[in-house]
Amino acid sequence: MAEKRSFFQKIFGAIRARRTLSGLQILNGYTPIFTPWGGDPYEADVVRAAVDAIARNAAKLKARHIRRVNGQIIPMNSQIERLLQVRPNPNMNAYDFLYKLVTTLMIDNNAFAYPIWDGTNLVAIWPVNCTMAEFLEDATGTIYVKFYFGGSGEPAVLPYSEVIHLRRHFYKNDIIGENNTPINATLEAIHTTNQGLAQAVKTSANLRGILKYTGMLKEADIKASRDRFVSEYLSVQNNGGVAALDGKADYIELKNQPVIINAPQMKELRDAIFRYFGVNENIVMGKYTEDEYEAFYESVLEPLAIQLSLEFTSKLFTERERGFGNEIIFESNRLQYASMKTKLNLKEMVDRGAMTPNEWREALNLAPIEGGDIPLRRLDMIDATKANEYQLGKQASEQDSEVDNNEVDNNNDNDI
Repeated sequence: MAEKRSFFQKIFGAIRARRTLSGLQILNGYTPIFTPWGGDPYEADVVRAAVDAIARNAAKLKARHIRRVNGQIIPMNSQIERLLQVRPNPNMNAYDFLYKLVTTLMIDNNAFAYPIWDGTNLVAIWPVNCTMAEFLEDATGTIYVKFYFGGSGEPAVLPYSEVIHLRRHFYKNDIIGENNTPINATLEAIHTTNQGLAQAVKTSANLRGILKYTGMLKEADIKASRDRFVSEYLSVQNNGGVAALDGKADYIELKNQPVIINAPQMKELRDAIFRYFGVNENIVMGKYTEDEYEAFYESVLEPLAIQLSLEFTSKLFTERERGFGNEIIFESNRLQYASMKTKLNLKEMVDRGAMTPNEWREALNLAPIEGGDIPLRRLDMIDATKANEYQLGKQASEQDSEVDNNEVDNNNDNDI
């Protein structure tokens, strides 16, 4: 029977702290301990909608391993690139991996991932969702991070230089990003408003009032009459919504009009959360225009791509490998999301050799064609550096042609 291994052992193996570690001392005096925000904003629908809009678009970023040599970008098509593009670990494809990493970053303002190596081969990269991360150092000043997990209770101590660490709202602490407490008040207002709206619906569906009897009745008779009225007319069985009384009592309805915020105020609360995460309703609902998506890409997705590229490059390559120009970049072909009008106008870029036919076809979501990777240029276009040579050559050719014509004319005259 195969030996069962815990998920913890599968990721971290037999990692144990082999050195005496102490708390990391940082400049500003803040304790470098990360704990996820206890408010759990992901349970709020408006937060989940905003974060999902960012994560599902960021997960479309494509990782590439390149090498920059003498100003040239050389695609490497390495094993690291294939792992990042297809399946970073056995449980997640590339989309799921980036979606989870970006979601954790948006919610906790810190996201960790740990690469697993087999010698020089990258085997997997696992997101690390911890209940707390404590930063430590040894006598030599090497920084370690100690992850605590809620389930196993067994911490893992890893060299910080090997841990991929993304952070957001990076301000006071020298190691970790800030939490999301600034939106607590807004989320509380939204939660209270939703509760008030639900209570208002329930209240408006009930009949409330006073029974006023015209004669003098015993207290027991009043109570019995009231109970009978309630059971007959204020229960769910009274589908008609009508109550009938004789002349002994009058029913006086109590108007109950609960106060709730109006639609513009509710929209402002939701927009406040959207602004905090850098999105708007059109991005969340998928109703964006080409210009709106361009702004969303440049303000939210592109910074994420830069952060991912820098951190993955730093943690997946040695200093020597980086010295030879090795990089991991996360790119997105934004032309795929442009309007059809813009895509069709790109044909002029193909005519001028700025794009190959296959690059244009990729923007149109079409399959590549044979020979489509060769740049084309219209016959009426010329290299600017050769324009004078072309013109002077044309003038010289015209002069030679005139000379030849004159000689022909002179010869004809002589013959005559």
